[in-house]
Amino acid sequence: MTTAAETRNWLELPLDVTASILSRIGAIEILNSAQNVCSLWRNICKDPLMWRSIDMHNLGDLWDMDYDLAKMCVHAVDRSCGHLLDINVEYFGTDALLLHISERSVHLKRLRIVSCYNISDEGLSTAALKLPFLEELEISYCSISKDALETIGRSCPLLKSFKFNVQGCRRFHLESDDEALAIAQTMPELRHLQLFGNKLTNDGLLAILNGCPHLEYLDLWQCFNVSLGGNLEKRCVERIKNLRRPNDSTHDYEFYTEVHDTGSSDEDYPSGISDIDFMSDDYDDYFEFSGDSDYDFGNGYDAVLFD
Repeated sequence: MTTAAETRNWLELPLDVTASILSRIGAIEILNSAQNVCSLWRNICKDPLMWRSIDMHNLGDLWDMDYDLAKMCVHAVDRSCGHLLDINVEYFGTDALLLHISERSVHLKRLRIVSCYNISDEGLSTAALKLPFLEELEISYCSISKDALETIGRSCPLLKSFKFNVQGCRRFHLESDDEALAIAQTMPELRHLQLFGNKLTNDGLLAILNGCPHLEYLDLWQCFNVSLGGNLEKRCVERIKNLRRPNDSTHDYEFYTEVHDTGSSDEDYPSGISDIDFMSDDYDDYFEFSGDSDYDFGNGYDAVLFD
């Protein structure tokens, strides 16, 4: 029979250990539940250093639970008090949210946006201008053109890792080197480049090899317009330490990788959400980010206050 002395008391853990445990569960769980467990955990969750990294990972299914992920993200960024270095936003990002992140996080080094259909070229470009220390950027399954890529390259001179991923398509063999040329002309310090499903051709690949002399990792998964052979293949093998070819296995790729046999259009993408109306700085520190709550602050944003 377990005695009281043998029962673990989580409140007796050193603060740094508790903070480490809480940091591993992700921003959504911290804001929605963990911070409400006790006053000690609330105080730890208010520490700006807890928010140097914000992971808003989700599977796009939290809308059914009535979570306001944009509002949660704003609150997390504000809690960082300018210490934010790394943020991951999936499915709910907008131009307004991205602008808020960039204005509050000038020292940001890593930005990941996935399936954020309401982020535009203009919104991403405006944010990039405010992120001169950005070193790693991932844009996966978003509608972004070469114009934004050029602005990113010119505005983020420290960029060393870039992932730009779209859905592969075999049937129409659409070819375009616009994005490859934008990368080649504006991102000379790249060491790591992933271009899943891109429409670049051998010419675009050659431009990247010429424009990115420090490149060590190159991922060309499902870039079906690239035909490696001859001198181009030899140059890739000699230059690139880790090369993934268009038809290599995608077993360790984190996203769904079925190749589309038909074209796509803007109608294929979900509508997403509209821009958010941000909270004022004097809102209370503690929020419940769900529909059932005790106080209504307008614009559909509810909050529960904690003593």
